[in-house]
Amino acid sequence: MNVLSRKDFRTAKRPLPFECVALVLQGGGALGAYQAGVYEALAEADIHPNWVAGVSIGAINAAIIAGNEPTERVQKLRAFWREITANPLLDWAAAAPTLAPKGDLPRSLFNQFSAACALVAGAPGFFSLRQPVPWLQTDGSLEGTSFYETKHLKSTLERLVDFDRINAGRMRFSVGAVNVRSGNFVYFDNDQHTIRPEHVMASGSLPPGFPAVEIDGEFYWDGGLISNTPLQWVVEHGARQDTLAFQVDLWSARGEFPRNLSEVATRQKEIQYSSRTRAHTDQFKQYQRARHTLASLLSKLPPELLDSEEATALSSIADHKVYKLVHLIYRSKQHEGYSKDYEFSRLSMEEHWRAGYFDAVRTLRHPEALQRPDNLEGVSTYDLAEDGRE
Repeated sequence: MNVLSRKDFRTAKRPLPFECVALVLQGGGALGAYQAGVYEALAEADIHPNWVAGVSIGAINAAIIAGNEPTERVQKLRAFWREITANPLLDWAAAAPTLAPKGDLPRSLFNQFSAACALVAGAPGFFSLRQPVPWLQTDGSLEGTSFYETKHLKSTLERLVDFDRINAGRMRFSVGAVNVRSGNFVYFDNDQHTIRPEHVMASGSLPPGFPAVEIDGEFYWDGGLISNTPLQWVVEHGARQDTLAFQVDLWSARGEFPRNLSEVATRQKEIQYSSRTRAHTDQFKQYQRARHTLASLLSKLPPELLDSEEATALSSIADHKVYKLVHLIYRSKQHEGYSKDYEFSRLSMEEHWRAGYFDAVRTLRHPEALQRPDNLEGVSTYDLAEDGRE
């Protein structure tokens, strides 16, 4: 582990009433193009995060954002997403929209075929089917522990991401992974580590599809095995600052009751990977309310009590900092099913990108989305689906 000195992370360009602007990116495979669309809208609004945290596909998007100049980020995101969704058998659907399948049933069949292509052929510049298959590999070898290999992803990251820029600390960067042996959830953070492609790959190494990634003698899997949403890391492990966090989720915790086994599998995956986002947010509100209340109480103590050992200890956890959480959540279409996170067609990618872009554009139209909280706990949330008037 290479430990670095604490860096001074720059603030966003657009004047906002916050010290920190964070972009929090959930894992979700092929759905991750939604996050790229959200970032494009933020960049157009001159909102440039000074902290980006991700898990799995969110870690890859985060690396591309943190590892490029602001003027190049959208271009590099688009290059990545166009590369991994290239498929000569299916690209016609995006190139000629009038010929693209219409209606839920035709589109569902198209998506299922696209997902089957990914299972067999992988995704260019991302992953490919392991040959020979893992059952024919030697026990104890890394090759025998996954169906796909991800060496292409390392080359893609090295080509699209400037890791020197990430490690220079122009933006704080954090990605979550799980230590295979200990089962502990860890974050690789450029505030403490020298970030390499392997750290990003580890965050997205979901077994048994992808192999564990070795880092400094330990092996790591996808952080989504424990928590698919890095919000907790941002609000609890940084310096306490007035924070505006754009939380971009690819799985909705809320949904309809399933009607068949296919929908059961889809709903199970949505609940599992939404990572109890709402519960964590409510819990954090309670903690922050306690900090605010404690800070107010300490301000009323006489000097002789304020200097006491007990008051000094309490003051270390008391503050009046505020947190605004802006939720942007991808809402699945009727034709999308269990395979939506590994359905890598260009057509679906562009739809996911547009959905993220327009969700962010509509959110930013509402001034309250960027306002400082003025409630007792110093935490407020904004979700267009619940709080918007459109």
